[in-house]
Amino acid sequence: MDYQNLNQYQGAYGAAQEHEPLSQYTAKTFGWMFLGLTVTFLVALTVNVTKLIWLVVMTPMAIPVLGILELVVVLYMSSQITKVSVGMARGLFLTYSVLNGIVFSTYFLIYELPSMFFIFGATALFFGVMAAIGYVTRADLSNLRNFLVGGLAFLLVFWVASLFINLQQFEMIACTVGIFIFLVFTAYDTQKIRAYHQAYAYDPQMAKKASIFSALQLYLDFINLFIYLLRVLGRKK
Repeated sequence: MDYQNLNQYQGAYGAAQEHEPLSQYTAKTFGWMFLGLTVTFLVALTVNVTKLIWLVVMTPMAIPVLGILELVVVLYMSSQITKVSVGMARGLFLTYSVLNGIVFSTYFLIYELPSMFFIFGATALFFGVMAAIGYVTRADLSNLRNFLVGGLAFLLVFWVASLFINLQQFEMIACTVGIFIFLVFTAYDTQKIRAYHQAYAYDPQMAKKASIFSALQLYLDFINLFIYLLRVLGRKK
């Protein structure tokens, strides 16, 4: 869904019908986001406790295949969000959370558990601050879209290049850029909740799907911020 084109949906329909308050709509969106994070954590923990992690790491191409499945789910949800049902949107979001939990379980083999809990707390703190800024600010953060897309392009090019060229000496720079980009993304995506709430005031079903879509975006912001902070501050085993 295009954040910059949402205003085309606003008008007489939205003014004609009552809808839930923005605070309640926002709370539901963050509720779905935290549910996704909880599912991811529980799946990752279960995979480790049951030793299924070794099946994952010993199976050839398991992680790349899971990564491709995650990408397919996100792309399908992004492109079909206006067409799928509310139940399907929720199912796709939870499916992504489960897949990511399996992938995330590998971090338990790399990093010390106390370090991961510390980084998770730091991520929650930074994320909460930026989400609050995005929620209360009156500045139009949609103007940052091109900057954020450029930041993502830089990160993508860097990590692809690192597969073929030894760029370890620049990893700290890339991780620092990643932290900054996803902090800004957090405020940007939080502000979009208000835009979706206004745009789909006349369409309760679409409003619910937009809420799930926002939850996915915020979930991805949190996960990416956590990963980059972990790369910078995490203690490896």
